[in-house]
Amino acid sequence: MKTNKVRTRFAPSPTGYMHVGNLRTALYAYLIAKHEDGTFILRIEDTDQERYVEGAIDVIYNTMKLTGLNHDEGPDIGGDYGPYVQSERKGMYLEYAKQLVGKGEAYYCFCTKERLDSIKSSSEDSKGISKYDKHCLHLSKEEIEDNLAKGIPYVIRQNNPTAGTTTFDDVIYGTISVDNSDLEDMILIKSDGYPTYNFANVVDDHLMGITHVVRGSEYLSSSPKYNRLYEAFGWEIPVYVHCPPIMKDAQHKLSKRNGDASFEDLMEKGYLKDAVINYIALLGWNPGDNQEIFTLQELVEKFDYKNINKSPAIFDPVKLKWMNGEYIKKLSLEEFNAIAKPYYEAVIKNPNINLLKISELLHTRTEILSDISEKVDFFDELPKYSNELYVHKKMKTTIENSLENLEKVLPVLEAIENWELKTIEDTVLNLVVTLGIKNGQLLWPMRTALSGKAMTPGGAFELADILGKEESVKRIKFGIEQLKNNN
Repeated sequence: MKTNKVRTRFAPSPTGYMHVGNLRTALYAYLIAKHEDGTFILRIEDTDQERYVEGAIDVIYNTMKLTGLNHDEGPDIGGDYGPYVQSERKGMYLEYAKQLVGKGEAYYCFCTKERLDSIKSSSEDSKGISKYDKHCLHLSKEEIEDNLAKGIPYVIRQNNPTAGTTTFDDVIYGTISVDNSDLEDMILIKSDGYPTYNFANVVDDHLMGITHVVRGSEYLSSSPKYNRLYEAFGWEIPVYVHCPPIMKDAQHKLSKRNGDASFEDLMEKGYLKDAVINYIALLGWNPGDNQEIFTLQELVEKFDYKNINKSPAIFDPVKLKWMNGEYIKKLSLEEFNAIAKPYYEAVIKNPNINLLKISELLHTRTEILSDISEKVDFFDELPKYSNELYVHKKMKTTIENSLENLEKVLPVLEAIENWELKTIEDTVLNLVVTLGIKNGQLLWPMRTALSGKAMTPGGAFELADILGKEESVKRIKFGIEQLKNNN
């Protein structure tokens, strides 16, 4: 079905989580359509009923909605080219397959599993690939009709040539030629009446007027077979945009089975969806300049699919973490406090702790939200810690001078009446001057006693302010006793 308007589709299978590679395919298809003011379609490809996972369609809908990749047509909102779920289109595929049989471009195959297994074990080539031997292609019309009348199970196979070459063009990988002798007579209609993915997506892409097909480079080897189907029907071949694989490292593909993160995992770990979308856009695509931070609308404006790379894209969690931190910094303090609050409340039960003051410390220091709880749990309860924490070479602190300086700061803190940040800071720094010591020689042991940690979101003054006078004094006293016991 020809159309002058750019029409792309995201056609996931409902088999569980949303893999990072699937999300990139959806994003690129969305950007290609929207860059040209075209139409972006969601289609559910559920022909493989054995792999269907309950609830997986909801995962798809929720992910699309959350990321802002809003489709113009789809199962939930309808459109002029529906149904948009392949299982609801089941009846039409057999009719199209029969058209190919009538043209000699496909044929019925009645071979049993035992025969197919026998072929597989005896006909593997040097690459370990076995091909069907076209046995049923040579059945007479009478034999076929007799088998059909008897109800013998069958599949319908594509009839590919065994000589010559098939050539096709891909926007990213250029012109690719394949020897026809390497083409398998792939199954179009399975014995359960459902179409295979390979056949259904060709029929659906044509009927839905898809102009640009975006998918992973693993489908490059199947494209010649798809093209032969288009040509057999006399249909226009769409523009192919095959994206490079996303790799964990130079040798290994990103894979959920290997424990690599899905989109849901990244959300649970505390990544912001806008940062994830921004990062995924750059996995294989280059804007042509040094810009790295993009809103979705900026991506729509700048995205040119011809700038997608052939080379595999490496998923770099360090870079994603940095980018997420940049997005967190862009939030207002109130926005950050709102999204950080659940992480605070998971470990801070004391209602007297001012969470907004913690957010003031963490806002520009946070890269992923899931790190927050571990950074702030000491506000609720002082953890067990070793006196060795007081020893800091750069601060010139030892267990001995830490004890001495904590004993001197304790009465000064107890004497403060107006317990607020500026007063605490001025009072303690005056003591430092009086003692004639370096700032760190007092502030390091003070911070250690208040937190019991080597790393904290703020310094001694900020921690004391948030903890309050009573709790701060209590912790300083505990630190003194612990240091004395060490001696």
